[in-house]
Amino acid sequence: MLAIEKSKSHKGKCTPNVLPCRINHNGAVDASRRYWNPTKTPDGKTVAYFRGRKLHGKQVMVPKGYRGAVVSTTDRILPKSTPPVGDDEVEEVEEEVDVKIMEEQSDFDHIMLWGHEALPDEVTDPYVRGIEEWIALAGQIHSISDENAESKD
Repeated sequence: MLAIEKSKSHKGKCTPNVLPCRINHNGAVDASRRYWNPTKTPDGKTVAYFRGRKLHGKQVMVPKGYRGAVVSTTDRILPKSTPPVGDDEVEEVEEEVDVKIMEEQSDFDHIMLWGHEALPDEVTDPYVRGIEEWIALAGQIHSISDENAESKD
């Protein structure tokens, strides 16, 4: 299990960029405007150039009721809670699992998807589909089925 805790060095809002390439680096980079400078065209489209290639960007909002977070792993473990004192009843005690702490470095309201020479297609883009599928799955897992309520009547 994981717990998210705001980092002491929280950097506020950011905009994650999903580029259509593989970069063998994971972490911060000192990107100057010379190398990464997305701009808006007169017709409202977002365009950037990366290593000489023209990229078209599409802003994808985080769905309502959710929030985006950039997190980093730590070796810290959440302290275990102590059971209430004074319970005379003997209950079966489940084995407590270690809850690891992740630190929130930044948060976001939207991400930018980039495509080569054209806007990314929301229907086929794996990131957009992944967000939609995970939210649908979470909705199913955490919902209460009406079938159970009807069968008790």
